[in-house]
Amino acid sequence: MKTLESSFSDEVLDSRGLDIYECKGSKFLSVLVPLAAFEPTLEALKSMHPKAVHFVYAFRAYREGQILERSSDDGEPKGSSGVPVLNVLRGAELVDCAVIVVRYFGGTLLGVGGLVRAYTRAAQIALESMQQHIVPFCLLESTQIIVGYAALRGVEYHAKRLGVEICAREFLAHGVQLTLRAQSAQLTELQGLL
Repeated sequence: MKTLESSFSDEVLDSRGLDIYECKGSKFLSVLVPLAAFEPTLEALKSMHPKAVHFVYAFRAYREGQILERSSDDGEPKGSSGVPVLNVLRGAELVDCAVIVVRYFGGTLLGVGGLVRAYTRAAQIALESMQQHIVPFCLLESTQIIVGYAALRGVEYHAKRLGVEICAREFLAHGVQLTLRAQSAQLTELQGLL
């Protein structure tokens, strides 16, 4: 499985805009976003493109060992747009990502087969343009540890070196409680150094 890199900005529309695909006069604007940015991006697109006729989307999320999927045809014939976009995400084995495709009608009816091809291609273009931001998906775990004040600097050094994120610090009378997040192997290695 793959996902967008964690350092990828949620401000996708500001940083790179939309990919455009044209088919028989219709314009399809597409974007691949991290799942956390899906709803704000969809709302922003609706306000930026009030004359667009369809806002089709699909996303896949990894939650508690399962992949959850959802798609919307947004008024297009059933199964002609959302499912093809979702199939592109499935084919690329992407999770925790969404593709949104905005359609401006060009005056020519495409038919169900034409819509499937057009929405599929628009989603593929969005993935192709974001290829450099797609990374392998890795499941992160969280844990808490308490370290003495004298050992804090050393733990911070090793955490940074191992790629362990320190999410929170709580200063207690007898030490510092750290909330850590990383892959299981990284957490185990850090705890072995303590």
